[in-house]
Amino acid sequence: MEKSITFDFVEYMQEVLELPEVDAKSYSPLTLAYIGDCIYDLIIKTMVVSHGNKQVQKLHKETSSLVQASAQSLMMRKMQDALTEEEHAVYKRGRNAKSVSPAKNQSITDYRRATGFEALLGYLYLQKDWKRIMDLVKIGLDSLEDGE
Repeated sequence: MEKSITFDFVEYMQEVLELPEVDAKSYSPLTLAYIGDCIYDLIIKTMVVSHGNKQVQKLHKETSSLVQASAQSLMMRKMQDALTEEEHAVYKRGRNAKSVSPAKNQSITDYRRATGFEALLGYLYLQKDWKRIMDLVKIGLDSLEDGE
């Protein structure tokens, strides 16, 4: 069997930028949500762009419907059954964190659940658990398609 050689972008970024190793457990839930928001945004934008070249406004419209708090909240509701105890604890810390910015055009429940979702993704990102991130996002996206 041939060995596959993979390139780990994040490890390379850490090496080039001389970034220290981090302990994801030491970060506040809002810091985890901050990086998790970026990770989720990158996943969705990658997915949208992979469907072909389009006008930027069309790309933005497709992306916006999936990254808004209400969509993340729906995804999180479906994903909760798949979480480990540790992941559920991280999600709850994010959900219960007191944010300084109010929810814009979203219910406070959706906003908090979305913050928990982003904190969980940020935690998994800092843990370098790429597979788990994608497995959970896939569960969430499938639930949106199924209308659950």
